[in-house]
Amino acid sequence: MNLEKYKFYKDKIAFNFLAKTPKNAMEIINILDGNVFIGILSNQFKTVEEGIKYIKNYQKEAPTANISVGLGGGDPNQWKVAAKIAGEVNPAHVNQVFPTAGFTKGYLKAKGFDDTIVNALIGPTGEPGKVKISTGPNSSRNKSGIVDVDTAILMLKDSGVDSIKFYNIHGDSCLEEVKKLAEACARNGFPIIEPTGGITKENIINIIKTCLDAGCEKVIPHIYSYAINKKTGLTDINIVYDIYSEVKKLL
Repeated sequence: MNLEKYKFYKDKIAFNFLAKTPKNAMEIINILDGNVFIGILSNQFKTVEEGIKYIKNYQKEAPTANISVGLGGGDPNQWKVAAKIAGEVNPAHVNQVFPTAGFTKGYLKAKGFDDTIVNALIGPTGEPGKVKISTGPNSSRNKSGIVDVDTAILMLKDSGVDSIKFYNIHGDSCLEEVKKLAEACARNGFPIIEPTGGITKENIINIIKTCLDAGCEKVIPHIYSYAINKKTGLTDINIVYDIYSEVKKLL
């Protein structure tokens, strides 16, 4: 895994924004100096083939976009669709649920895609130091599988996964849980944490600072609905600019 292939602001921070169109993507990329992954959600497609065609065309029109294939609201039932699409388009980043992330990483490596970042979705529990890993299509319907943060991280290291996605953190309402997870990442040499859910211009600094102060190597905050213009569906470049300006004050 060659993380140097991707740009991180100050070698620490990259963003994940949705972009409705390739033009919207290029605007976001230019504002953020390339320190961004462009999310495309797999649940918008009726078939895997439709998703593959769409993303391949998107890549032609926005050739510098580091595509992130998403599930859509963390929907575990989309894991296989996202994996199959990723296996044909060689994205920079793929979102997965905890139980299927290792499979997806291996599948992409078998396809020759060694540098795709694959994350694994876990959830907060209300108890700092404990996380929910039962985020798969079957396990999420059963009693919550809760483990300590170190166990979760080490399980992902065993499976070759690169990043852990913490969703839904509801902005900065569970910063102590974010802190404990970030500390576990640092303690166990796990490179990336992706805080997601309710992130805004007002709280992004607290969230990123919590992760970096804990010793986390790299942070990829996901900013989705907050930045989207409800009338056009496009990500508002003014909001992107404002968020980047806030982050530049931190580092």
